[in-house]
Amino acid sequence: MLKKYLPNQLAFHYNRKLFKYDLIAGLTLYVMLIPQSMAYAMLAGLPPVMGLYASTIPLIIYALFASSKHLSVGPVAITSLLVFSGVSVYAEPGTSEYISIVLILALMVGIIQLLLGTFKGGFIVKFIPHSVLNGYTSAAAIVIGFSQLKHLLGVEVGNYLQVQFLLFDVINKFSEIHIVTLIVGLFSIIGLLLIKKMNPKLPSALIIVMISLATVMLLGLDERGLQIIGNVPQGLPLMIFPEVTFQKIQMLFPMALTISLIAFMESLAISKAIARIENYKISPNKELRALGISNIIGSCFQSFPINGSFSRTAVNHQAGGRTQVTSIITGVCVIITLLFFTSLFYYLPNAVLAAIIIVAVYNLIDIKEMKHLFKVKPLEGWIWVITFFVTLFVGIQWGIMIGAIFTLILLLNRSFKPNIAQLGYVRKERVFRDIKWYPEAITSEIVLIIRIDSSLHFANISYLDEKLKKLYQQNSHSKWLILDMSGVNDIDTVSIEKLEESISYFKERNVTVLFTNMKGAIRHTVNKVGWHIRYKEQKNHLTVKQILKEKGIHKYFEHNKTSKSKNKEWIHDYSI
Repeated sequence: MLKKYLPNQLAFHYNRKLFKYDLIAGLTLYVMLIPQSMAYAMLAGLPPVMGLYASTIPLIIYALFASSKHLSVGPVAITSLLVFSGVSVYAEPGTSEYISIVLILALMVGIIQLLLGTFKGGFIVKFIPHSVLNGYTSAAAIVIGFSQLKHLLGVEVGNYLQVQFLLFDVINKFSEIHIVTLIVGLFSIIGLLLIKKMNPKLPSALIIVMISLATVMLLGLDERGLQIIGNVPQGLPLMIFPEVTFQKIQMLFPMALTISLIAFMESLAISKAIARIENYKISPNKELRALGISNIIGSCFQSFPINGSFSRTAVNHQAGGRTQVTSIITGVCVIITLLFFTSLFYYLPNAVLAAIIIVAVYNLIDIKEMKHLFKVKPLEGWIWVITFFVTLFVGIQWGIMIGAIFTLILLLNRSFKPNIAQLGYVRKERVFRDIKWYPEAITSEIVLIIRIDSSLHFANISYLDEKLKKLYQQNSHSKWLILDMSGVNDIDTVSIEKLEESISYFKERNVTVLFTNMKGAIRHTVNKVGWHIRYKEQKNHLTVKQILKEKGIHKYFEHNKTSKSKNKEWIHDYSI
């Protein structure tokens, strides 16, 4: 029973050699996590110390239940922004009421994830396609960047989550820009980028934090109006059980569900990517349970919702981390920091934390993916664009929803209007192919061959009926209508009745309808309603070739006359 819920590498196969690698990776993550966690707490509208709280107990709990050996969890940018967008409408950021609601939100996120994992609901994320998530993430990264301009410029702006309002507010406050703050912020951004370019392995954020702390203390920049985070409470987070009411559950549920799914999708994507490299498997439902338990217990220790981090997981892997002991080591180091070293961060400028956030989210903007989608599948490209602009200009809480709705509409449209392909004979390849993509394919005036590329049901059978009649009108000399059923995996009673009407319609016009490539399950279904009796001419034709040869009409698709072959053979026994 224990082995089912604990990762094998922790419970049964751990040794000193693994610990050596995990220790180095854990310390590397700690150095990276300290400034990031405080920055993301600020992004979530919370005191910076809560970022440290979210980097202690939740990390250790996750390590005990995870299936991923490398995923690094903790505060991340997108989730932090979602927390801010979901809670700031109900309370003023930073207040005790705001913090209380955030803890309830974290609890709800954890419960949703735990329930989904327990009842094997990991499949639900498949309903949010990559194009929606990528467009959403790219736009959210821009919103995050603009939301940090107030800290970077030292001006007071509204708590907007729409780029146009943030931009207008910043422009209106342009004359109030605090020069010292701007200089510190710009130098921090430049420093972060330079360090990453010179040596990506260096802890750029920690280096900039240390330099900024020394600069502020030596030059007394806080006395010149530079905003610093000030006192960071020392000690471990107290256990708190926020007052949960039905009203709060009702108002927070949509955002809790959104955070649960997005957090899981991000975590699963990066953990699977590393697992493929290291050749081991990830259990989506186990990951859901691990994240859920982490968030539930974390909410009792003043943690806001956490999930897997792309950047920290990549660093963990590059640093040689072997197991989730890296997370335990990182969490313990953060606990030690809370106990003894929080006073070191007193002079840390808000502008530096803003710079860390801006540089961190810059890589989330993925315009290349949008171009790729338009090149390969334009409709998915438009889904990306719609999601992107809704997130950017309407609000991040609407981006995923609208993108998912448009995807559903597209999916339903595909279901209502299945692909109906007219087939022709390609002499060079000696197969039947869609004449839309193979204009050289030979068709016949008296034989119309149609392939149905979808299961048939009440919602699309009328479209098929109309399409068949339209194709017949375009080929009015046809005497044979052959329906290739190779793409039909299911059929309902409405579709069977409609096909019977179609058979009668074409029979009145002296057109014989024949079926080929009908799968066993489909034939079994239609025979239940008496097709094998009413339509005796419907033999078990396996291929288009078989029908054409049996009816003596294959001559209309003969090989090129220049062929040296005396026998007009059919090399392939199937239509494509």
